[in-house]
Amino acid sequence: MKFGLLYEIQIPKPWTPGIERQYYNDVIEQVVLAEQLGWEHMWAVEHHLLPQWSHCPAPEVLFGALSQRTSKIRIGHGVALLPRNFNHPMRVAERTAVLDILTNGRVDVGTGRAVTLQELDGFEVDAATTKEQWYEGIQVLVKAWKEEMFEFTGKHINIPPSYTVPKPIQKPHPPLWLAGTNPETFQTAGNHGLGLLGFVTGKPEDVGTRIAGYKQAIKDPKDPIGEFVNNQASILIQTYCAETREQAFAEVREAMDVVARLGAELFLPWAQEPARAPESYKYLTQRPQQDTRAGQNAAGQTLEERAADGLIAVGDPDDISRLFAQYQDLGADQMMTWVQFGGLPHEKITNSMKLLGEHVLPKFGAKALAV
Repeated sequence: MKFGLLYEIQIPKPWTPGIERQYYNDVIEQVVLAEQLGWEHMWAVEHHLLPQWSHCPAPEVLFGALSQRTSKIRIGHGVALLPRNFNHPMRVAERTAVLDILTNGRVDVGTGRAVTLQELDGFEVDAATTKEQWYEGIQVLVKAWKEEMFEFTGKHINIPPSYTVPKPIQKPHPPLWLAGTNPETFQTAGNHGLGLLGFVTGKPEDVGTRIAGYKQAIKDPKDPIGEFVNNQASILIQTYCAETREQAFAEVREAMDVVARLGAELFLPWAQEPARAPESYKYLTQRPQQDTRAGQNAAGQTLEERAADGLIAVGDPDDISRLFAQYQDLGADQMMTWVQFGGLPHEKITNSMKLLGEHVLPKFGAKALAV
């Protein structure tokens, strides 16, 4: 099993002068460390207009910096938003091709459509058409990367015969992924032959059911989009490791509470205007009451209870190893560890990463770089 890092770049208040610069510098140092310790992927989101939750609206700029500080770790959009008011897919194709050149072929391209009403409204995106726009946009990516001259005619995108340069190093094109939270999207990723970025929280057995649905669908994709099937399921999990279980809970509790609060606020606009939600977004109208990313959830679970249920990976190295082994048995190909969250200090994050790199990742075949 492989390991990835996921970055929202959360910066909770209070904000002090220079804090965003410090956080970005810390992220770069963490990714450099991750490469040395054996992580194989880093992923960064594209979020807009979500202060505190995510200060990462332009991940491609961060990726450019990382391309010059790393040599092995794969760099992934987790995800690039394809509705054209966020990004015209031609621009995504161009930017990712340049990045693939700068990284010498280390780019993965996760795709999605955005889930918050703040982002959709802020960029004047019609929520009812985001699935259609995503589907057209990802087809444009493949054609732009692969074909010397191409054209595209769709409902939302029309491109006359055009040349797009440069082309990515990876042939026939970089691996493609789809972000998924609900079971339907897991199936969609499989049906299109795409890698799965499982941005979902739940008990391992519940997530495992969704992974099984994805694995069944991708055995024989009904509508493959890329030139090859990317049969990989990467599952997000909030992760913090300390020498002892008690130390881990004590050190991470405040940050977990911050994430729980911010996560509940994230989908409040959908809950306030549920009639605006198209069918594919209706599940989000319940999220403020059901958010279980961290801290104490609506059912009254404590941090310790959530860790015991496998909803989060918090504990000592043995605790986390057992949980990751459970996910491996359920079919996960990669654990996407979310290590920077809720205002956790950089030193605590790197200490946790070092424990994971020394005691957990090697059990699953990860190999540290010789430095």
